[in-house]
This record gives sequence, structure tokens and C-alpha cells, in this order.
Amino acid sequence: MAQFKTIGILAKQSDDQIELALLSLYDFLIKQDLQVMVDFNAARFLNIPASNHEELAKHIDLAIVIGGDGTLLGAGRLFSSYDVPIVGVNLGRLGFLVDVSPDEMTTLLTQVLAGNYIEESRFVLTANVFRDDVKIGFGDAVNDIVLHVRNEIRMIEFTTHINKTFVNTQRADGIVISTPTGSTAYSLSGGGPILHPELEAIVLVPICPHTLNNRPIVVNSKDTIEISLCKQRNTDARVSFDGQSNINLEPGDRIIINRKKHCLRLLHPQNYDYYHILRAKLRWSVQP
Repeated sequence: MAQFKTIGILAKQSDDQIELALLSLYDFLIKQDLQVMVDFNAARFLNIPASNHEELAKHIDLAIVIGGDGTLLGAGRLFSSYDVPIVGVNLGRLGFLVDVSPDEMTTLLTQVLAGNYIEESRFVLTANVFRDDVKIGFGDAVNDIVLHVRNEIRMIEFTTHINKTFVNTQRADGIVISTPTGSTAYSLSGGGPILHPELEAIVLVPICPHTLNNRPIVVNSKDTIEISLCKQRNTDARVSFDGQSNINLEPGDRIIINRKKHCLRLLHPQNYDYYHILRAKLRWSVQP
């Protein structure tokens, strides 16, 4: 019996370059006698009925994302709650998460559909935002949750607690709270370490701290992280989830961050090599 019967296709928004890849993928899946559902972006190219993301999550066995890492991040936040595995086809730039190239797409997907793949479990962060003890918003993140200054070129002041224990109060442009998946994204740009995806850890990376002794810190993924904006520093701020959704903050607001119960299931071809990805994307071992 086939492991996957109903496949969902999600496409990068507003990218005409994906049309050929979508047509090839859809034709391939139909020839495998599979049920196929598509999101609105893919339906625009394929001229077939579309399903919203919630409908896809409830009915598909496998999601195939065509685009870049940003497209997969959006799918990952949704499908992690439904235990739907994801395969990424890379039409973006870096592609740390979407590692199937269009040229190899049908060959590698044939292997995946036959059950020949490597599965990774990537944990997801979730955060609740409070103002005067009233919850004003929440969000999930596969890569990172970022507190940063809004509208002005001024530092914000915030206090960090881990498991209700005071860590420090600092002035900075913000702070990145990153999963191992996100450690090669904004966290890396801010001087944070690369965490192997199998690590059960979270890295906190200050963004342009006022004092140079504020350095990145790595903590257990089961820890509860609380970031509070200091009331005496009247600077508007914002919290961002994977850089794709935001909540505006005021002095005194609190962000409480935990590891989400559900994980992202990410499928790779059998020749997947994490260190090869790092070498290729970060240009390690390249001779000048």
C-alpha cells in the first residue's frame, strides 16, 4: 500500500518562474495515480480548483513546497500542528530547507513516494505576548522569534528571564531567539553559532548590543524564555515570527517563548548531507 495517497502542492507567491516546475510536478503526481490538492498560488498556474491551507492540512499525507526557504517556513508553521511531512523543491536563493532541485525533482520524488527518504524532526517555537497581563497576540516560528526596534533608529531596553530566573537587562537593537533550524539565518548574521538540527537547544543572539560583553547564549529547548520591554525606555518595538508576521509592542509588554508541542517533519532525499548543504550555501572550502 502506498505510504502517501493525497499530496498537497504549495507554491511561492508571485513568482512566474515556477510555472514549468509546477506543471511538471502536477503531471508527475497525476501519473502516479495520486490525489492532488493545491493552494491558491499553485492553482493560479495550473488552472484547477484551490484549497485553503487549513483544508490542505486536514486532508493531505504529504506537502510538496515549491519555492524557497521562506515558502517552506510558512508551510512548516501550519503543517507542524497536523503532523504532515514536507518536501521542499528549491527555486529560491539559499535553500537550507528546500533541498530538491527542479532538475532532479521527479527522480527524487519517486524515491520519496516509495518510502526511500531521510526524515528529520525540527522543533518549532511558540510565543504569547502580554500587555498588562492580558494576552494580545501569539505566533509560531520555525526559524526564529525576533524582538526588534520599530520606526526609529534607537535602541530598546529589555530584560531576559529563563525559567523565571533573571539573566540580564540590556540595551540593543533587539534580540534573536532561534531554533537550530534558524541558526543559519538571522542568528548567524548577528554572530550566533550554527547549531546542528538534531540539537535540543535554543540560541539567544543580541542585535547590535550597546556593550560588547553581551554575547550569544545557548539554552535548553525545554526552557521558558521571557523577554520584557523596560517601561522607562519609551521606544516602540515589534516581535516578528520567521520575519513573516509581526506584533507591535509597547514599553512593559512581555513575550513568553516555549518550545511547541508539535514538530516540523521534514523529508529529504536519501543522499541528503547537512554538511554538504553548509559547504555549498556558505561557500566553505572555496579557493579564492
